[in-house]
Formats: sequence, structure tokens, C-alpha cells
Amino acid sequence: MTTPLVLVATVLAVAVALLGALSTLLRRRIGQAHLVGAAALELVLVVQAVVAGVALAGGHRPVETTTFLAYLGTVVLLPVGGVLWARSEPTRWAGTVLGVAAVAVAVMLWRLLQLWQVTRG
Repeated sequence: MTTPLVLVATVLAVAVALLGALSTLLRRRIGQAHLVGAAALELVLVVQAVVAGVALAGGHRPVETTTFLAYLGTVVLLPVGGVLWARSEPTRWAGTVLGVAAVAVAVMLWRLLQLWQVTRG
């Protein structure tokens, strides 16, 4: 886990959440901007997961490795699930669905970073 990637992913997650809130306020479904933002967020999350996987394979072990891996898998899947659910939502609340998923990603990333920084000594 690297702090710069967490920062980039957090900025993207907040942007996606704001887009979702805006589309909800305007009573519109999600559009191309939402999908591009979610795709960019997903790309950064996959890169972060690969970086963490390489470090884990190299011997870095957080104290709560199982919890870390559960968070890591979930955070990578959340934007995908959010987009799929939002695309199937025929009302203006699609943006809210995507926004909530993006906020959850932002919070989970910082928890992941906390878990990562506590290693077995």
C-alpha cells in the first residue's frame, strides 16, 4: 500500500461521489462521466491491490492480514458493484447508489492504510 495511491484513489472516489450527488439532485441517471470516474477509480484500486500483493509476496505482513485481505478484496469490488447496481436503477437514485459506494471506498482505503502500517515486529 502506498499513501500517494491512496490519496489519488480518495480524490477520485470523492469526485465520483460528488457526481453521484449532483445527478441525484438534478433527478438524472448516471452518465458517461460517472462511468469514466468509476473506471479510473477501479484502475487505481487494481494498481494498489497489485502493489499490496507484491509486498505481501515479498514478506510484508500486516498484523491483521486476514482483515487486510478482506478489505482489499472488498474495496476493489465496490466500484464495480456500485456501477452495476446504479446502471440497473431506473430512477434518479442511481447516482446516490454510486456515491455511497464511492464514499465507502474512500473510507475503506484509509482503514486499509492503517492496517498496512501496523506490521509484525
